Amino acid sequence: MRYGFDFSTEAAPRGSNSVKWDSCKEGVIPMWVAEMDFPAAPCIIKALKERVDKAVFGYTEIPDSYYESVVNWFAGRHGWKVSKEQIIPVQGIVPATSIAIKALTEPGDKVVFNVPAYNCFFHNITNQGCELSESRLLWNPSSKRYEMDFEDIERRCAEPAAKVFLLCNPHNPSGRLWTREELTRLGDICLKHGVKVISDEIHCEITAPGLSYQPFASISDAFAQNSVSFVSPTKGFNIAGVQIANIISANADFRARMDRVINIWEHCDVNQFGIVALQAAYSDEGATWLEEMNSIVHRNFTALQKLFAERFPSVRVPGLEATYLLWLDFTELFGEGAGKVVADYLLENQRVRINDGAMYGGTSCCRINLACPEATMKEGLRRIAEGLRNLLG
Repeated sequence: MRYGFDFSTEAAPRGSNSVKWDSCKEGVIPMWVAEMDFPAAPCIIKALKERVDKAVFGYTEIPDSYYESVVNWFAGRHGWKVSKEQIIPVQGIVPATSIAIKALTEPGDKVVFNVPAYNCFFHNITNQGCELSESRLLWNPSSKRYEMDFEDIERRCAEPAAKVFLLCNPHNPSGRLWTREELTRLGDICLKHGVKVISDEIHCEITAPGLSYQPFASISDAFAQNSVSFVSPTKGFNIAGVQIANIISANADFRARMDRVINIWEHCDVNQFGIVALQAAYSDEGATWLEEMNSIVHRNFTALQKLFAERFPSVRVPGLEATYLLWLDFTELFGEGAGKVVADYLLENQRVRINDGAMYGGTSCCRINLACPEATMKEGLRRIAEGLRNLLG
């Protein structure tokens, strides 16, 4: 380990006002909300300490170096060429999603998206007066992964009221890393029917070893002009509290419409610590930290996959291509609606908190967070296995 990173201790001890930890009772292992248990990368901590030492916390301009960091990171790491003019800094991905939907739709329009879905998508859409158009992902038993139902997507996009496809790339909670071919097919459908693409790409840095993410807008100029993308270092580097993200679009009209919403909603200013943290994250040291973090998540996934294959083979465990969030389907083991039963039992009896899948659109499923030290993962798996055995009687 070139930089000597520490991935063996939890980043958020109790008493730090951590949503993930302090909302759980003492002794509970929190494997739920999408936040890592690893300390932030040392380069980020160092940069933030230096910023604090300046003792100035007033209104802040965004320097050119910030935009250069974003441009260079995505060009060098992901082959996606964007310009400063295409970047709109905002406070976070969730508000960015609402901003883009508000800017690109009218009340009563339909927004097409894949289900299961990140839970905020549902109210991002309905809060803007739009209708949900849910296209359920299909399970492929051969590849052990979820796939888009393109026939259903096309049928939904062909509806006159359909104006936007809300994409999650990579996908939370299925763990899919959409391929260039899949994204191309989706993009072609959207172009054919005049449907704009809004792509949440916050999980783009969290990929299994040997795999890499494909930015939707980088595939073609036509896709770039028909889309808005969201990126942020907060998920990949475990810095959600600094609240920084970027809206990126090559379409000047889309940017103007979003900028108008941002000004109406008074979302113009971003966190000065987010500016500093992003530049530190998008560095050589940050890239190395990511590689080590991803390798630990992959080892945790392999341990879970092995345990379930040996003891609970009827539970559907997809391959984890991206994100640190695993989508487990308990239908065959416990029947329809099993997600709440499993999640409640594990919390109350085994002191492990995972997410009931109902909030994501999967009532028989649970979402589990694998971004924790290996010792925590080992104990969490022990408790989960014991709880499932008890539930089976």
